[in-house]
Amino acid sequence: MHEIDRIYTDYPFYGGRKITQQLKRNGFLVNHKRVYRLMRLMGIQAIYPKPNLSQPNKQHLVYPYLLKDLVIKHSNQVWGIDITYIRLRENWLYLVAILDWFSRYVLAWELSDNLEVGFCLEALEKALKTAIPDIHNSDQGVQFTSEEYLSLLKNHPDIRISMDGRGRAFDNIFNERLWRTVKYEEVY
Repeated sequence: MHEIDRIYTDYPFYGGRKITQQLKRNGFLVNHKRVYRLMRLMGIQAIYPKPNLSQPNKQHLVYPYLLKDLVIKHSNQVWGIDITYIRLRENWLYLVAILDWFSRYVLAWELSDNLEVGFCLEALEKALKTAIPDIHNSDQGVQFTSEEYLSLLKNHPDIRISMDGRGRAFDNIFNERLWRTVKYEEVY
């Protein structure tokens, strides 16, 4: 188990089969079934992208995507917001961040132990204290299509609301890149 822990610490994205292969290269005679069993006993599993957190609510209003072929020329032209999960030993935390797409600067972020809209509202309120964007882009997740969230945006008539197409991670590519960096360089 010590060797499995050492390999997992170095390569948290390895699953049972890859750990088994590494153990065999290190001179241990094991099969993948035993490695899976020991990993379950240790409470570890490979770190990989999990299912999409952005589930829409059918009753909520969805806005069109405004960023197709848009050239971003200055700060506060486009802000993007997204949520990701961070796995803890026995639980999850959810991280939301608002990113200026021109400077790639994180304007505000919040952490929560649930996916209720409150922490997204807090992040947006913090960001709006610094500046007002021309366009606010999000996915179609229930937090961003909720009446509370949209009414906060609508209180600023200069903000145009944009939402990614369903299942279109590339529509919010700068936020997705931020998550990759945060997770691989800080979390994992």
